[in-house]
Amino acid sequence: MRISDIGEFPLIDRVARIASIERPDVIVGIGDDVAVLADGEELILATIDSQVEGVHFLRDVISPWQLGRRALAINLSDIAAMAGRPQYALVSLALPSDTEVDWVEDLYRGLREEGNRFQTAVVGGNMARSLGSTFIDVCVLGRVHRTHLMLRSGAQPGDRVVVTGSLGDAAAGLILAEHPDLPMTGAQRDQLLDRFLTPTPRVGEAAVIARSGAATAMIDISDGLSSDIGHICDRSEVGVRLWADRLPISAAARRVAELTDKPPWRLPLGASDDYELCFTARPDAVEELAASLLEETGTPLTPIGQVLPARKGRWLALTDGREIELGAAGWQHFRREE
Repeated sequence: MRISDIGEFPLIDRVARIASIERPDVIVGIGDDVAVLADGEELILATIDSQVEGVHFLRDVISPWQLGRRALAINLSDIAAMAGRPQYALVSLALPSDTEVDWVEDLYRGLREEGNRFQTAVVGGNMARSLGSTFIDVCVLGRVHRTHLMLRSGAQPGDRVVVTGSLGDAAAGLILAEHPDLPMTGAQRDQLLDRFLTPTPRVGEAAVIARSGAATAMIDISDGLSSDIGHICDRSEVGVRLWADRLPISAAARRVAELTDKPPWRLPLGASDDYELCFTARPDAVEELAASLLEETGTPLTPIGQVLPARKGRWLALTDGREIELGAAGWQHFRREE
């Protein structure tokens, strides 16, 4: 049996059964994007993620400065999903020997700029020679007060499903990167490529959401909405119904969907790494929270669905009244190609 036969998440489950250990200071271990470790009234958050050339990025599409920003941002987004404050980053590189020094320096300029935006210091790491492609591994450490920690568990039937910002822009940006001849305006093209290449982690927004006390579960959208809301459903043991006509999809992303003959809702549901926050919240608190978040951060909130009892399943309600089953259509490593 090969890992392509089982896929990413079953492989993680197998690894967890071998490596996990029960200790009172390990609150969340293997299986989540972030480990949560006890440390008094505050909790330590630790996350790590990779950018692999040919899998996550192509050198002719992304600049080293953009790649540095992106490599750190996706880890900051994981910390945000727990409503934490990122503090420190460690960076490990595997580089071919013929890599230009200027390329590495620009990569670190991007890392530093993104770190400065979110008060995160790059404090160490490692470098090694690669016999093939470039590999960038970033570990971020942060903290969160115990009372503000957000987990994927906690969603209750009747809660609303809510997202920050707009969805599907990253998927549309990837399509543009792969098909640069699509007839788009320059402004729309720049908007979508920027969302794809240099996502914005919602660190400040997460803090506002956690302080409100209205949210019951939260995750960042890194593998597509259908997969990530599925993680909340799994951990909270609930079902969900999303409303296709409520998904906040930008005009630029809708234009890409039109040009590629896709229904717009397919963009955020599939492998779209928007790095927006998706959370569940009490219905009576959503309107006030949306107003507060917009005032404090300028970021809109949109209710896009409701939490159901687990027995009622996971669904997407279309505008014509039909409902289709909501499967995990997002990105998974090691998935066997058909």
